[in-house]
Amino acid sequence: MTVAPIPAKTDRWRPSVTVAAIIARHDADGQQRFMLIEEHTAEGLRLNNPAGHLDPQESPEQGAIREALEETACVFTPSHLLGVYLSRFHRPSTGEDITYLRMAYAGTVGEPLPGRSLDEGIVRTLWMTYEEVRASQSRHRSPLVLRCIEDLRAGVFIPLHAVSTDPSVYGPPRNT
Repeated sequence: MTVAPIPAKTDRWRPSVTVAAIIARHDADGQQRFMLIEEHTAEGLRLNNPAGHLDPQESPEQGAIREALEETACVFTPSHLLGVYLSRFHRPSTGEDITYLRMAYAGTVGEPLPGRSLDEGIVRTLWMTYEEVRASQSRHRSPLVLRCIEDLRAGVFIPLHAVSTDPSVYGPPRNT
């Protein structure tokens, strides 16, 4: 019996890999607040967790640290992985359909570094209560903004070592 060869896939689905920093603190009055950024997007002014695309030659944890610094001017120290999330976004203006794979890290930040500016498009950082975050859902860049905060509030905890990055990631690109 002859088996027909399986045709090669030429259109492979590739989700966009993003990393996020989910940051909470308690004020002097004991009120828990969450750090969000306000940013310009194609859909207007939106709220997001400090987040962005994973860059070549960095681990997801390093990416979350970098993105938090770029978007908040604060040094982020991850304490644990909060989760891995998959979401889909359809941009009505262009018809673009994007699937995001987000790795979210929980942790803390220090004070903003003097003289450090925010990434282009970032308007400001905000410290919002859970109730304020929930009330602003129509302005969230993604449904994952609230979902990650809810997971943090629920005590989700995955050790940092659950994500490993092979040393090959840090080397120069291979010519194929």
